[in-house]
Amino acid sequence: MGNRISLCMIVKNEADNIRRCLASVKGVVDEIIVVDTGSNDTTPQVALELGAKVYHFEWNDNFSDARNLSLAKATGDWILFLDADEELAQESKDALLKRTDEQNVEGYFIRIINHIGKDGWTETCPDLVFRLFRNRPEYRFHGAIHEQIADVILERNKQAVYCIAEEIIIVHYGYVDSQIDKKDKKNRNLSIIQKELAKKPGDNLLKYHYGVELFRAERYLEAAEILVQVANHTDPNTIYFPKLLRYIVLSYYSAGEPNKALEVIRQGIQFFPNYADLYYYGGLSHLELKQYMKATEFFLQAVALPEQPSQYASFAGVRGFRSLYQLGRIAESFLNYEEALRYYLASLRDNPNFLPALENIIQILEPRKNPEYTKECLEKVLDLSSPQARFIMSNIFFNQKAYRLALEFLESTSGTTSASAEILLRKAFCLIQQRRFLEALIILSEYTPASPIYPLAKFNELFCFWLQGKKRKVQMIAGELRALGLTEDTDNVLKLLLRSQEKRKTFRKIPLGQDGVNLLLDITGRLLDLNEPERANELYKRVVPECLVDRKWDIIRLYHEYGYLEKAAELLQEYLEVNHNGEAYFLLGEIYRELGNFVGADQNYRYAIEQDPDQPRYYISQIRLYESWREKIAEESVAREHDGEFFNKPSEEGSQ
Repeated sequence: MGNRISLCMIVKNEADNIRRCLASVKGVVDEIIVVDTGSNDTTPQVALELGAKVYHFEWNDNFSDARNLSLAKATGDWILFLDADEELAQESKDALLKRTDEQNVEGYFIRIINHIGKDGWTETCPDLVFRLFRNRPEYRFHGAIHEQIADVILERNKQAVYCIAEEIIIVHYGYVDSQIDKKDKKNRNLSIIQKELAKKPGDNLLKYHYGVELFRAERYLEAAEILVQVANHTDPNTIYFPKLLRYIVLSYYSAGEPNKALEVIRQGIQFFPNYADLYYYGGLSHLELKQYMKATEFFLQAVALPEQPSQYASFAGVRGFRSLYQLGRIAESFLNYEEALRYYLASLRDNPNFLPALENIIQILEPRKNPEYTKECLEKVLDLSSPQARFIMSNIFFNQKAYRLALEFLESTSGTTSASAEILLRKAFCLIQQRRFLEALIILSEYTPASPIYPLAKFNELFCFWLQGKKRKVQMIAGELRALGLTEDTDNVLKLLLRSQEKRKTFRKIPLGQDGVNLLLDITGRLLDLNEPERANELYKRVVPECLVDRKWDIIRLYHEYGYLEKAAELLQEYLEVNHNGEAYFLLGEIYRELGNFVGADQNYRYAIEQDPDQPRYYISQIRLYESWREKIAEESVAREHDGEFFNKPSEEGSQ
């Protein structure tokens, strides 16, 4: 037997991907067969340039027909099939050649690493797929979508032997959000499967794929219903059964039905007691129900489990950084920040690129209030020497409104990378927040009307001059912005800024829509950060009050976040007249505690617990209040005793 390998592909509009795919198999495959199903970009030309034989196929909503054309054109002894959004891992080349030397094997299940999520931040999910098999004329795909061939080979050859070759790895980028949106995969796949199900309503595998596509289309309860039907008619030894169970759990959890998810998890653990994903999503479901101890048990169990078999298609990190991160969140719920930091650091050690853990660490350190301490702590546990690391830190600091540190880390990357227009605008923003107005204005003056962020740059320029009280400059830039064509909301915010410079005792209040209020909240945060609360108060006096009703909570949080406790308490008291929720009572309790009003704090903690008795931090804060209260009473008692001794003690002269 020979071991010549034919790579077979079907493609459409894959000019952005196909070079990477074909480069990955260079020196391994002996021929490349590409079937194009109707590209209107340069995909066929690129494939020809890279040595492929290109054939054209008129698309008929049937993936198997297109794949079978590629098989008919292949002359190799083995077929490897890939999609253009995949690549063969470089370390797999020798293993692939070695496996095709085997004499008694008809095909291989090989490992695929699916990247899922957004560009720039993806997670991985491994799986086993049947992608390497002998080239025989009787072996042909079937099924219009999610086409299969492994079962056909067994039908044609009862003695066929399959093996698992996990050392051969395919990397798949097709589940990244941009790829799904670009190809409209969700709607395309659902349409094709629905047509096939009309022909074969009893096809369990097809129904499984239909349920998965419904889940991806965020039709969660429909997905769960279909997938439960499939599970009830599927042998638990079927290779995709673990994934089927996980999709049912995910569907119920995503639909806001954690109890139903837990019911499936309990049944699933009986079949697969070491399936980490079930424990991880069990933890999330218990967390959703505020069952913190149960959630902790499930996450700890997930962390303790062994390496997962590939057929489980276990999501990356459920045995590590993801579960550790959730344990950190639970510790935070109990105000145990030391334990939370330990879990977040363990999460980062498992995956240094897992930004949510890093963001939570930084949030606990309070970088806006404690910049030097934050920097000192982070430098002890993280390597911040590379420009990329410092740029990431700058982004996190900026998002957490720690503008001094954001600017410091951003400036430390200057000269190492070319700064984009967006990065320079962020730098100008931070400079304004540090009152380095001249430096900010130099950057902002470089933007031209051709830049897509020119309006944002001009608005920051206006804000900079407004802070300095330069009325004419503000009026001139406002005119330039209006000439660009502003929404009514943005124009009304400009009016707010302009009219706040006037010293009139009476004025007409300005209405704002949702976008206008959002912009006003951004300005409020910047003013409070600059220790300019009176300017913020002046702006709010000029807004129609009804426009702010739905966002009062956000305004309260801003005043509290920046330490304006009396103002936050005043607004909270108004808010609680019509909104009786635990979080608001708790925040008022926190403010009273910070102000030393222990009686008021205790009363509001009690109200918070009445409204939401499942929040552990309400109880813990109340207990800590009592401890502080007791210490204060003890200190006052000692002071009174000391004062009494002093005033009652007879003088030496009087005792003689």
